[in-house]
Amino acid sequence: MFKNLQAEQARNDMTNQQVADYLGVSRKSYENKKKTGKFYVTEISKLCVLFDTKYEYLFATDDNAQTA
Repeated sequence: MFKNLQAEQARNDMTNQQVADYLGVSRKSYENKKKTGKFYVTEISKLCVLFDTKYEYLFATDDNAQTA
């Protein structure tokens, strides 16, 4: 899972359902995408806009951790 994505979602007080609705996918699909990292480019772009962050930060893993 992407810790920064989870952190930004919590910081913005958004549920998985709210983010899923924003992306136009089901809650279950969004939760699976968070686990697997298999987002479409358009979904990644929307998430970066939603949380006003760059891709490198939002989707950083433990291997390439970045700060805001």
